[in-house]
Amino acid sequence: MSTASALAPLYSGDRMSQAEFHRRYQAYPEDVKFELIGGIVYMASPLRRSHARRHVQLASLLERYESQTPGVELLDNATTILGEESEPQPDLALRILSTYGGQSLESDQDYVAGPPELIVEIAHSTRAIDMHQKRADYQRAGVREYLVLSIEEPELHWFRFRPIARVAPDAKGISRSRVFPGLWIDSVALLAGDRARMLSTLRQGLASREHAAFVRRLESRYKRNRRDSR
Repeated sequence: MSTASALAPLYSGDRMSQAEFHRRYQAYPEDVKFELIGGIVYMASPLRRSHARRHVQLASLLERYESQTPGVELLDNATTILGEESEPQPDLALRILSTYGGQSLESDQDYVAGPPELIVEIAHSTRAIDMHQKRADYQRAGVREYLVLSIEEPELHWFRFRPIARVAPDAKGISRSRVFPGLWIDSVALLAGDRARMLSTLRQGLASREHAAFVRRLESRYKRNRRDSR
């Protein structure tokens, strides 16, 4: 920490604004993780193996979706400025780029400003925070869908905020995103760590008519934004 000695340290439970949090947080090394949720500072706990493993599994799934969907960006632990009292670092976030009509922007300092369309948290020791404080914070900020993979239960919780509802799996255990058509997640396979089955389900979603229509909409928005910017 080059300037940490000149700044008051951050502690879990501190209350402050996003601007003050960001200024003080910048003094810490990159391997130290703090978040500001609803004006309260939280420090991340040491990362368990099961958390890291689930993180990789979900990231690989979302990365495959990103690769087949132009204008969509996957982020891993990116600082995300959601408001005057909110600066989380979600485990994963899937967003539509601003040039493709997304609701978040890229700040001058290369942070995400505004709510990504989908946020993912892997919950173990953080389950209470992820399911309550973060859920309320993300809903208030305008995040459209929120997925929590709870390790201890284990269970997949998928929330939709516009309108407020749960994304329930169908009879085959497959949950489908409305914000990102074609993003199909086999919750049974995910909880069992069955990567082959998870990818097979996702491939079906990517081959669906809904996904093809979504890609056309994204490309149309991009072309329209380019014309308007000239």
